[in-house]
Amino acid sequence: MNTDETITKTGADQLARTLHAAGCRFAFGIPGGEVLALIEGLSAAGIRFVLTKHENAAGFMAEGGWHADGAPGILVATLGPGVANAVNVVANAMQDRVPLIFLTGCVDASEAESYTHQIFDHQALLRPIVKASFRATEKTAGLVARKAVEIAQSGQPGPVHIDVPISVAQNMSGENDTSIAPSPKFATPTSCQDAAFENAAMALLDARRPLILAGVDAVNHAAGPVLTAFSQRRGIPVVTTYKGKGLVDEKRPHVVGGAGLSPKADAIILPLVRSADCVLLAGYDPIEMRIGWRNPFSPDASVIEITPVLRSHGMHAATHVLTGDIAAVLGSLDAAVRTKASAPDPLWTQQAADTRTRLADAFEPPADKAFTPSHVFHALRAIMPDDTVITADSGAHRILLSQIWTCTQPRSFLQSTALCTMACAVPIAAGYRLVDGRRPVVAFVGDAGLEMGLGELATIRDLGLALIVVVLVDESLALIEMKQRASQRPNLGVDFSGSDFAAIATALGGSGVSVSSVEDLRHEARLALDRQGFTVIAAHIGRKAYDGLF
Repeated sequence: MNTDETITKTGADQLARTLHAAGCRFAFGIPGGEVLALIEGLSAAGIRFVLTKHENAAGFMAEGGWHADGAPGILVATLGPGVANAVNVVANAMQDRVPLIFLTGCVDASEAESYTHQIFDHQALLRPIVKASFRATEKTAGLVARKAVEIAQSGQPGPVHIDVPISVAQNMSGENDTSIAPSPKFATPTSCQDAAFENAAMALLDARRPLILAGVDAVNHAAGPVLTAFSQRRGIPVVTTYKGKGLVDEKRPHVVGGAGLSPKADAIILPLVRSADCVLLAGYDPIEMRIGWRNPFSPDASVIEITPVLRSHGMHAATHVLTGDIAAVLGSLDAAVRTKASAPDPLWTQQAADTRTRLADAFEPPADKAFTPSHVFHALRAIMPDDTVITADSGAHRILLSQIWTCTQPRSFLQSTALCTMACAVPIAAGYRLVDGRRPVVAFVGDAGLEMGLGELATIRDLGLALIVVVLVDESLALIEMKQRASQRPNLGVDFSGSDFAAIATALGGSGVSVSSVEDLRHEARLALDRQGFTVIAAHIGRKAYDGLF
């Protein structure tokens, strides 16, 4: 076909063909009249549209799918309330570094001048929380889709918005064929020949107490294998953010553990961080961390930062900054010091080992109680296969779970760590299970978080997904109640009555059970692993169950 020849396809077809070429196979959302042609185009291109109960959940399902297959997620929303409903998940994608293509329907510009029902400026609303926003035209629908995919995956991933007027979606396009795959993900070139690289390598060679702090960018750059080899070869202790869990198998003795939100964990880990004479930041983004991680390094330490983008957060300074693909730069550093570097000081290695032991001991289940959240998490970690993917909602349970659950590979513990939004765990788990279809998936959620998005259990039923939802029942916004109590404020707006989650799960087409002992939990979890549909396990822990645990 002559490349100058126009294709007799609609704008929706052009856009969808480009997204399909980029590897996208699923789109999630709720249709409205303004996106019917768009959904039809997606389907014709081989992209399955999945109906959800809320746009927020649809975006999180799209994120779960991205974690499973690496293709950007697609969220579809109609104009007005559909777009407004999605603001939270789009902001989450921006802060949590998720490549999300947000497709919205809109009326044509000429109509908007005199027709105001449900009309507002989508782009003005979304621009502060997206990497870019485009408005498709009859000759650019495929082009902007290609640009959106490339921008969404470049540097630090994030959401890109495309507003699609009704006429563009449903009318024949005047655009040339743009269905070829977008360019590979952008990666800034490694800087292994310049002075910054040489100085960083020298700092590593001189270090006697080196430490690696790894985070979300290393996950997105698939740096786990390089990081594992580099850290293990020299016995360098590794601390990760919660998003970085599993970059190096947490069963390896030099992996200290995850950090970010637990004051108890920080009290154990931060002294080790401050004692390091050289800290290598491998894709570490402090957007995940609490304020105690502001300037956590010794003033005398060399801080080597490997980053895909220049940081402007102000949380800490760096002595040496190397921009580029995390895996590539780390590999170059490894090659530069491999034959020259000496082993870390044995006393440092022992300090790191002691820190790992103290951290693990600090999160053992309390001996004076029989059924706490700690008991729940330890019991399930012992039962679930190593390759289980878990998700966690925002709340007290997430902080404790992140310290207890060991991960042997990246992207096996999915959560909102930057925006820390509620009602994300169940749809992320559903999206992952839908796209992957092989690995066991468990969603951990508080009772308030589950109530916020109960309707998605029906979505899971309709999709026929086998996954487990563990809901921690304490009839309270536990994390906020703890903060309220700690500041000696009155108990206001944090406690509520209990729901019968087992009955709700059954009513929505799944299996539901209630447990209040470790023995019952183990029994029900094993049964749930063999079920074809979803199971909700309501673990009744009681109020104030998290006191002293994290």
